[in-house]
Amino acid sequence: MTVSAVLAAIDRTDNAETSEEVTEILQQALASYGVAYHGLVRAQLPHEPLGDALLSGILPDGWAETYVKRKYLLIDPVVRHLGQSRSGFRWQTAAELHANGKHGKRMDRMMADASKAGLKDGYSFPVHGRRGLLAHLSIGGDPVDLQSADLALVGALASKAYWRMADLKGLGQTHPLDALDDIKLTHREMESLHYLADGMTSPEIAAVLEISNHTVDWYMNGIQQKLKAKNRHHAVALAFRLGLVS
Repeated sequence: MTVSAVLAAIDRTDNAETSEEVTEILQQALASYGVAYHGLVRAQLPHEPLGDALLSGILPDGWAETYVKRKYLLIDPVVRHLGQSRSGFRWQTAAELHANGKHGKRMDRMMADASKAGLKDGYSFPVHGRRGLLAHLSIGGDPVDLQSADLALVGALASKAYWRMADLKGLGQTHPLDALDDIKLTHREMESLHYLADGMTSPEIAAVLEISNHTVDWYMNGIQQKLKAKNRHHAVALAFRLGLVS
């Protein structure tokens, strides 16, 4: 029944005439798995309100406000994992991969807040386009075990729903990150960016690369200019969204 419901939803999405209809199709298909909540979200800029990027969503009361207020987008392990994943994955997988990083405690707090809000478990499905990650579908609620075939089906539905929603809203492949479409970092800039994303300081990066602190700062300035970032923290957040680091 579940498989047929999702396949039927994929077919129906092509003929949806409004964004509300796409949301209804998603909600009905996901309910067949026992999933209560979902969010179809285009790629966001750091500090951008979740509501501005939300294309379709049935979310727990207050969760969007909590997510934005506590700036969870900047440290969300799921968001970070989306940049390197080509298929759907469980939230816990992403959380475990980033548990030992510098933001580990804030990530734990975010996952606890999500669980308290009703998002006790869930999965996310990336939607890719010509320049990388365009959007993702996140689904959650009470714990549900999805098998490989289920992940493939929901992933296909996520892609279909995004492209139909993009057509209805006139988005195409455009969103705030498109201005960074043709960004090109040098090999040294990429090395410096990866070490920066790992939480290293300029002196630490200089020691690893065997260059001066001044040279590291020069690379960092170049990275910030190319990413149009306000500061180093902003540059790292953008790099994760663009899939430049993982």
